[in-house]
Amino acid sequence: MVAAGPGLKRVSGTAFLPRQRRWPLPVAAAVCAVAFAAYLVDAVLLHSPGHLLDWYDLNVYNHGGLIARNAPRRLYTWQLRRGIKFTYTPFAALLFAACSLLPWAPLRWLMTMTSLAAIGITIWLTLGALGWQGRRRATALAAVAAVALWIEPVQRALHLGQIEPLLMVLIVWDICQPDHRRWKGIGIGVAAGIKLTPLVFIPYLFLTGKLRQAVVVTAAFAVTVAIGFVFLPHASVKYWLTGYFLHASNVGNVKSLLNQSVLGMVARSIHSVRHATPIWLVLSAVIVMLGLGAAAILDRAGRTVAGWLTCELTSLLIFPISWDHHWLWVVPAIALFATTALRATGAARWKWWALAAVTAALFGAWGPLPLGELHPLPGGLQLITENLFVLAGLALLAVAIGAAWQQRVTGKRQPVTRNLDRAMTRT
Repeated sequence: MVAAGPGLKRVSGTAFLPRQRRWPLPVAAAVCAVAFAAYLVDAVLLHSPGHLLDWYDLNVYNHGGLIARNAPRRLYTWQLRRGIKFTYTPFAALLFAACSLLPWAPLRWLMTMTSLAAIGITIWLTLGALGWQGRRRATALAAVAAVALWIEPVQRALHLGQIEPLLMVLIVWDICQPDHRRWKGIGIGVAAGIKLTPLVFIPYLFLTGKLRQAVVVTAAFAVTVAIGFVFLPHASVKYWLTGYFLHASNVGNVKSLLNQSVLGMVARSIHSVRHATPIWLVLSAVIVMLGLGAAAILDRAGRTVAGWLTCELTSLLIFPISWDHHWLWVVPAIALFATTALRATGAARWKWWALAAVTAALFGAWGPLPLGELHPLPGGLQLITENLFVLAGLALLAVAIGAAWQQRVTGKRQPVTRNLDRAMTRT
């Protein structure tokens, strides 16, 4: 996931800025409204009840919170569903315990509204980091949000009442803060205290030379662990000191088509999680070195959004479980590709528009995963449909690595465009 490469044209800050057209914002807002209305019609009228929202994962969080309040010693032994145990941290269980004080009906809708807001805020923050301002930023927000509503990971996250949109906005809010902020990194640390995957940002920050932020992330994470030991000591011992957090199977079937990670892909290919594990470890080591290395190079070259998106992409590929809804990080990636296309010229512009369109299509909500599950396809084609998100992620990682390599060759630092208007005066 990369910022613009060749074809970028630096526009002089003294250039005359024409008056912004006013029609794009209401048009984009109307398109977004139509996309949301179509989503509701598709979910409510064209599918059975429960297709739009069933809050399955939110129910798991709620049950975990109830157990933490009433039977804390059984937090990691209670069978929430057949083969499903609570796998979030003790700190997360404390947060879920507080949420479980709310009645179930308002909690469900509060989660849905908050998740929608989190996705919108994530887009807004990403656009700001990419240099969008004023009406054009609002226009871009409406346009990207219209696409996001039809991204399968987004719809699944809303359907399940998943916490992923909230963690995403917390991480993006934190990483988009100015580097001089003393406590920059605390948001990522808290997110990691809820779910371990954001820990991948610690080595990323070290590699980019942001040592203070890496220390803040580590300290904030350590505080969440300490809070867990204070309020849920037995559960914390079970989670941290017995290796419970390493057991991916506690959250479901690793070979499920919904697990779009490298481990899931390998396990499905050889029909064995145990035999897939050593292969996954080797592949993950390679992906970590290449992915975090590329992310650091891009960040140091001034392509900060490309850097942290490449870091997150690496995380999605290497962790043992990456459910389909975890891939909603493609939404800020689409914003990055579209922005890069607008700044590029000639063939480079069409290349980035094509990448944005193909990404939206591959992750679109027309059911590639159910297709592979319900309708067996011939050999290679079924292999693609069953692992579509993983393969798309590997392709995006290859693009990022290629851009990082090119960056190393050219040595040119990407100029920071604080105001996108200047980069668009020629369009």
